[in-house]
Amino acid sequence: MKGVVLAGGTGSRLRPLTNIINKHLLPVGDLPMIQYAIEKLSKAGVQDILLITGKQSAGLYLEYLGGGDKFGVRLTYKLQEKAGGIAQALSLAEEFIHAGEKFVVLLGDNLFEDSLLPFMEAFKHQKEGAMVILKEVTDPRRYGVAKMKDGVIEQIEEKPEHPSSNNAVTGIYLFDASVFGVIKTQAPSQRGEMEITDVNNVYAAEGSLSHGFLVGWWIDAGTHESLFQATLFIRKEDS
Repeated sequence: MKGVVLAGGTGSRLRPLTNIINKHLLPVGDLPMIQYAIEKLSKAGVQDILLITGKQSAGLYLEYLGGGDKFGVRLTYKLQEKAGGIAQALSLAEEFIHAGEKFVVLLGDNLFEDSLLPFMEAFKHQKEGAMVILKEVTDPRRYGVAKMKDGVIEQIEEKPEHPSSNNAVTGIYLFDASVFGVIKTQAPSQRGEMEITDVNNVYAAEGSLSHGFLVGWWIDAGTHESLFQATLFIRKEDS
């Protein structure tokens, strides 16, 4: 199974740090944030990884990660010319994924403790569709939230004022190649971006969106506070 890491975006919540460097290159503990995503995929046996990022700091990614040899992977790079949302960035992976292939997608600013292997194994046996990985949180209004009935996701609600559950959608997704066709049917949201929530809701409506749950810690390291918390998690894990 191939892997796709999305490491674009403007990182506006982490300014002024991101005025000079892409947020996924900021340090978390002793390492740049992006390395954790690469290592998670490598440890799960993913050898072919596409890294999608913006123009800012693209040279630094190449200089630090190279071809991926030191992580036991083969890295390919693709530039997202203009930030247009997670789904738009994912669409750039279409040439990297062959027809019939399944793959795993990580948002580069999502850090987590669990292994990816159990989710990948479950998705290999799923006939078609997509899988999202959930985490029970205390503040679901900050995230996409899975509205569930009888253990099945009916819909994902984006940052709802009154969440129907505490099950947040993390930045870990598994798709088959049909996702690129789904993305092409979507229109930009009110904020002008192609939303991954809209894509996942197509699968939910079809009844082909499965899910798994993270047991260990998870954090979206997209703010100054969460970046600090991520460092604490990593140091505790390494101690």
